Amino acid sequence: MQRIAIVLCVLCGSATAAPVIVKAAHLLDGVADKPRDGVAVLVDGDKIVALGTPAELAKQAPGAQVIDLGGATLLPGLVDAHTHVFLDDDIGPGVYDAILLKQSTAYRAIAAAENARKALMYGFTSLRDLETEGAMYADVDVKNAIKNGVTPGPRLSVATRALAPTGMYPLRGYNWELTMPIGVQTIDGAEEARKAVREQVKFGADWIKLYADHGPYETKRADRPIRSIVNFTPAEAAAIVDEAHRLGVKVSAHANGWDGIDSALRAGVDSIEHGQGFTDDLLGRMVSQNVAWCPTMLAYTYEVKKLGPTPRAFMIPLHRAAVAKAYKRGVRIVFGTDAGAFPWRVNPAGEAKLMVDAGMPPAAVIRAMTSAAAALLDPRCLPDDKGCVKSDVGVIAPGKHADLVAVRGDPLKDITELERVTFVMKGGAVYKGP
Repeated sequence: MQRIAIVLCVLCGSATAAPVIVKAAHLLDGVADKPRDGVAVLVDGDKIVALGTPAELAKQAPGAQVIDLGGATLLPGLVDAHTHVFLDDDIGPGVYDAILLKQSTAYRAIAAAENARKALMYGFTSLRDLETEGAMYADVDVKNAIKNGVTPGPRLSVATRALAPTGMYPLRGYNWELTMPIGVQTIDGAEEARKAVREQVKFGADWIKLYADHGPYETKRADRPIRSIVNFTPAEAAAIVDEAHRLGVKVSAHANGWDGIDSALRAGVDSIEHGQGFTDDLLGRMVSQNVAWCPTMLAYTYEVKKLGPTPRAFMIPLHRAAVAKAYKRGVRIVFGTDAGAFPWRVNPAGEAKLMVDAGMPPAAVIRAMTSAAAALLDPRCLPDDKGCVKSDVGVIAPGKHADLVAVRGDPLKDITELERVTFVMKGGAVYKGP
């Protein structure tokens, strides 16, 4: 029985009733470019209460437990703003189809819970999970299981089913006499769009996701190097966004090519996913509309690593160049990886190195993984809604959730340190560490 109790404690995290002082040599708060040395964090329950020297905090909270991380660097819990916990590598001929055809929703939910646990152990204390790929509303169940302490995992913001019109999303190409599963909710027309948004919000969607395009292709044109087939009519896309915003929910848009990004921006979405087809004109609109971008470079580099040169490989250098331009133009770049498209045995923090290699300073990448991602997770508050609460993650500051991670080295000098998280606290409970 004692052994079972220990295992359960490891799985669920160890929370302490007394206040805790977490101290490390260096602290990056998720906002500032430079670390603060000799600053500790006082945690009481699931919240950060104060920052100060260890001596100051010990006076403020006599008898507090001390977690001494030595020469480590302490950071806010990391945020991945584009994941798929209901997938675990869907790249390759027939792989995605086999998932939908052979795996039950119950099986996929169990696997999703394990993928969420892996994300937490990597140091990701919050995820925006952008649709279940055919598993209906089971992401809401996984979210609730984590929230209720049934299984360990990050805080989840979920998008449930996502939206695409008839014929624009797999499974495709099968005998027309068969009714095949589809990885999204299919809608046609503005009224169906509004009804689908209402249904998804009713069953627990924190975000609405639409697939703005498909079939990206290379043009060799400097002004529009990647174009694509737009999925929705302007009226359909506008109806999705308008209905979601009316209900206080933000909208994310999958868009690879220029045409898809243009369509999504015209509709008024809150974030663009992937975005290889960004051009100067689109980046200017991103800034003026204050729209966030999750590049998700890791999924596309993994595809080439796994399969060799593919028809989509031409997008990789253009993707990298777009990130560099977007950063210089002041676009809100938010860390997102498309984890699940690549297997969860691959640490999503590897995206950070790709962002640095593309031209972003390490401090900017860390903000993208913390405070910038947290701002994206903030709800869209309805007018005069005094009860609308921010995400309260991504920053080490009094009043925020006690979500903390630590690495041994300095991620400002070596961003790959974020792939080697040694300490994880979420909501005041320690899941990994001393």
